[in-house]
Amino acid sequence: MAIHLALLLTLFETLALSGVLLLWARQVAGSRLLVVFLLGVATWIVGNELPNWLGLASVPVSMALLSSLPLTSAAFLHFCVIFCEVALQRRWLIAAYALAALAALLSLLYSPGEFVHFEPFTGLEWVVVPSAVGWTTSLIWAFLAAAGLAVLGWGFVHTSVPLRRKQMAAIAISCAWGLLAMSGFSFAALGIRQYPWQVLLEPLFPLVLVYGVLRWRVFVVNVWARRALASAMLIVLGLLVASLTVLLPVESKWLNAMAVAITCLVLSGPVWRFASRLVYPGGTPSAEDLRHWRSAMAQADSMEQLADIASRLLSARMGTQVLVRADKGLSSSPARTAAALPGLVCSKSGDTWHTTLTGFDEAPPGQQHLAALFGNSLADAAAQVEHAAQALQRERERQQQSRLAELGSLAATVAHDVRNPLNIIAMAVALAPQETRQEVGEQIARISRLTEDLLDYAKPWQVAPVSTDIHERLAALLRHRPGLEAGTQLSRPLHVRVDPMRFDQALGNLLSNACTAAGHQRVLVDTEVLDGAVLVHVCDDGPGIPADLRERLFEPFASRSPGGTGLGLAIVARIMAAHGGSVSAGERAPWRTCFTLSFPLTPAA
Repeated sequence: MAIHLALLLTLFETLALSGVLLLWARQVAGSRLLVVFLLGVATWIVGNELPNWLGLASVPVSMALLSSLPLTSAAFLHFCVIFCEVALQRRWLIAAYALAALAALLSLLYSPGEFVHFEPFTGLEWVVVPSAVGWTTSLIWAFLAAAGLAVLGWGFVHTSVPLRRKQMAAIAISCAWGLLAMSGFSFAALGIRQYPWQVLLEPLFPLVLVYGVLRWRVFVVNVWARRALASAMLIVLGLLVASLTVLLPVESKWLNAMAVAITCLVLSGPVWRFASRLVYPGGTPSAEDLRHWRSAMAQADSMEQLADIASRLLSARMGTQVLVRADKGLSSSPARTAAALPGLVCSKSGDTWHTTLTGFDEAPPGQQHLAALFGNSLADAAAQVEHAAQALQRERERQQQSRLAELGSLAATVAHDVRNPLNIIAMAVALAPQETRQEVGEQIARISRLTEDLLDYAKPWQVAPVSTDIHERLAALLRHRPGLEAGTQLSRPLHVRVDPMRFDQALGNLLSNACTAAGHQRVLVDTEVLDGAVLVHVCDDGPGIPADLRERLFEPFASRSPGGTGLGLAIVARIMAAHGGSVSAGERAPWRTCFTLSFPLTPAA
């Protein structure tokens, strides 16, 4: 009786899942072939059970139904080819269907076996025992099924999508499950006098199969699958308990029914929770999860650190690698992450941070819901990191302005107190020899330049940007410095909003440094427009920047020139910051040193 119930439940499941696939899963590649396969399983069940339902008079119909089994395997092979996106030539599929059709025709012309009564199959009146023709067709459908599994193995090895790989593994596991359950019917053919316990596992086969294929991409399928899975598990447990009641010393139908009812009542809660965990992997985060996420992400000091923490948290929670990116400059449009991994992109639109899921198309709704909730916490954390960074930047600017104010006051005092002694020194050496006057004059000029640069660097000043043809300004600067090389881009106008005087000052400082460093080597000035910015390059072929100076190159009093004041590059950095741009130093082949001014590209440009 237990075998009849298991097969009947499997029959209802295959028919119901076939209908669900046709209605809700048309977006799955090869879904109609999967329906054909499930209907083939239902046909096999009906073919085995029909004599037990209607008697031996229905044997010819049962044999005809069982003869279609090779076509079911061919449909399974075809489905695997489409689902795994294998570039298999059409002729091979035609050959598979032709082989299956010949096997089915052979079974129709010559009986594939006979129905016999096999005593060890308690509760099962008639079971089919294959003939030589039946064994031949069985080998053919087994060969086609093995070919389908081989295609799944090929797809598992070659796919780069982890969720896709899990789907293929689940399909292979479900097929192994189904073969294990069907192997119980071979006991009668092989003369193994043992009850086919594995047939009782048959009701789980369709659920595992559709789980592997759909990965519950449709929510309606999830609800139905959870209920069906829980019901199937309870029925199987009830069948096992009913089978074990034969060991009781007292035989009573009421006692058997009570044992089954108590088992289902006691285990219904755990079974339902287990089914929910299978159907909705990941599940819904608890309040403790949310507190843990917020606490961990609140430790981030930058967007890069926040993305790293978020990636580790979500990957650990979901049990699969998830990539997270967080930056207000990222595009909000969903895009595949590296290596086709699922990911989250946290970006800013207007004044609001939001998170976009990428690569979750084939993930279960449970995981999608989990990722969406995590994304809300990530967006809140990103806003906090941005606010903290803005507050830190404001504090740095306040401290810098305070230091500059102190420096300006000190510079003004020093300049006032130094100029008078310098004038006295200059007058004192007026009657000295020429060489002495020249040496003292150079040192006085150097002190004067230092004083002027110090005043210029420390005083509060602002730029007045206007639309300027910077190529024209560069050409004027180069005319006063013969021997410098002009880039190919300088021949046509390029308008950028800059303060002309400050632009000339920044370029003058860079050109002076380059000429001093290069000596008799080459110096190049060139421009380019790249990634929304106008770049001005000043490159020289000198000895390069010392390693110990690279980190503090744009700080005050850091100089690579023996006669420099150490404020020239610091003033250039302030000029560029006032323009909303930046200055950087590096190498630009074939030049050993290249300073680059980066100006924002305005609509006028």
